[in-house]
Parts: sequence; structure tokens; C-alpha cells
Amino acid sequence: MPDFAYELDIEVRFRDLDPLGHVNNAVYASYCEQARIRYLREVLDLTSDDVTMVVANLELNYRKPVTFDDDLTVAVSVTALGESSFTMTYELRAEDVVATAETTQVVIDRETKRPTAVPTEWRERLYEYDPRLE
Repeated sequence: MPDFAYELDIEVRFRDLDPLGHVNNAVYASYCEQARIRYLREVLDLTSDDVTMVVANLELNYRKPVTFDDDLTVAVSVTALGESSFTMTYELRAEDVVATAETTQVVIDRETKRPTAVPTEWRERLYEYDPRLE
């Protein structure tokens, strides 16, 4: 199992389930979002007013179904840092790995609505939090 910089325990809610009693496929993206937002709050010290990025890409790979009784953990790390974007990799676990995911976030200038450089302060905090980041 790869090492991840951050982990978040997620409560599986009854409303997350489909008619077969499995977590609906779309909910996995919400679980990744919860872990991403918590990571950004804790590592970058961002508030909702500070979030000036959009998810430009989301890739999810499902391995096993998750049910209501599962204890779910989402592990996440920033795995690539570009000029105006960064990639986060996720591993969703309920004992075993149940899904993997990857998102690419693009930092946006609020006024122009165009991509802009990842702030230097964010870069410094990301490198400090996880020295494995290249």
C-alpha cells in the first residue's frame, strides 16, 4: 500500500447507498472532495474564501463496493505540482482498497477567471508538509 500524506475517516451515510445497498458511484467523488477540502484547510490553511481553484479533471477507478457498515478512510497526497495546477491522488479504503482516484486542480484568478500561478505560499506549505513531492 503506497504512503499517503493525509488520511480522513468518512462516515458512510444511508443516503449514500443505491438500491442494491452499495455506495452510489457518484458519491465516491464526494468522498474525495471531503478529503481534498480537509487537506486544503489543514495543510494550506485555506478558508472557503481562499479557494480559488477548480477541478479540471477527475478520474475514478472502482475495485470493490462499499456498504453502510464499512469503515471508510480516504488517503490523499499531492503528487504533482505544475505552474498553475496540481494533482492529488486518492486511495479509498474499507479494510482493502475499494477505489483509487486522481484529480487535477487549476488555480484561477477570481477577476479574469483564467488560470494563474499556484501561490508561492501554497507551494512552500505543500513541500513542507510532504517532502516526497517533486
